[in-house]
Amino acid sequence: MSETKDRPYHHGDLRRALIDTALAMLATDQNWAFTLREVARRTDVSHAAPYKHFRDRESLLRELARIGFVQLEEAMSVAMSSGPSSTRARFVAVARACIDFALCNPGLYRLMFSADADKTMDPHLHDAAMATFGILLRLLEEGLRDGSFRPVAISALAAASWAQVHGLAMLAISGQLLEEKVGPEPVLAALDVLLDGVCRGG
Repeated sequence: MSETKDRPYHHGDLRRALIDTALAMLATDQNWAFTLREVARRTDVSHAAPYKHFRDRESLLRELARIGFVQLEEAMSVAMSSGPSSTRARFVAVARACIDFALCNPGLYRLMFSADADKTMDPHLHDAAMATFGILLRLLEEGLRDGSFRPVAISALAAASWAQVHGLAMLAISGQLLEEKVGPEPVLAALDVLLDGVCRGG
């Protein structure tokens, strides 16, 4: 059969099938070195089929990153809404949800913050990333309103908080949070240090 002719396709939704295949490859290999041709082969369609939905490999990667941010926002939202009543405790719950997401999806998490997920190239990806960041901003705004957090610029609080949580996530998925280096509960300990500086009376 000629490679330029589509093979019989039984998935129904070609775009969704290509995305699911690429996500599975990303989860297995923990990197995104694959080509559109390889995604097509594993989806059992012709090498030309992906171009019906994705202009190039980079556009597929940006869609995978967008999906990742949507999933991360959902995980953080659940943690924020179902967590304890205190702002500090909810902050810890949201931070841990983010880090847990990274640990469960290391390849996807790395892609989301990589140069290949260029948010300036895709407004949908940009919006998904900002929606995720918005969870943190809403939590910080609540803490400022109820007096839990020190009255400093929210931009400074956000920068410090995001840097800490994202840094912990990247260290965790890289296997760098070793007990002999940072103790038995490094994530909680690091978040406590951050919050001791952010919270009133900390």
